[in-house]
Amino acid sequence: MAEHGSSPSAPQHGIEAHNATYQGFLSFSVAGTIVALYIVVALVAFRFIGNPMNLIAGFGGILLGVLTAVIAMRLGGKWAVAVVPLVLFGVFVAANAQMS
Repeated sequence: MAEHGSSPSAPQHGIEAHNATYQGFLSFSVAGTIVALYIVVALVAFRFIGNPMNLIAGFGGILLGVLTAVIAMRLGGKWAVAVVPLVLFGVFVAANAQMS
């Protein structure tokens, strides 16, 4: 009778492609999360920073977030490239927020 199961000598077809796909999925997931956080901070800027600075800060922050996330992805997952400007953007928005 034939044995069903994996043997150590069985060829591993496509495992490299699978790993590359998985790493790409993880990179896009992290980049998407970082961009979403930039959008959240930009929404705070739109609401709490005075006119017309709110539009400049909000849209500038979203643009900064997308650019830094793409650069970090292209650098092979150096996420500090995107997270450090996110923290600085958040501090900028918090420092310029006007509670009314």
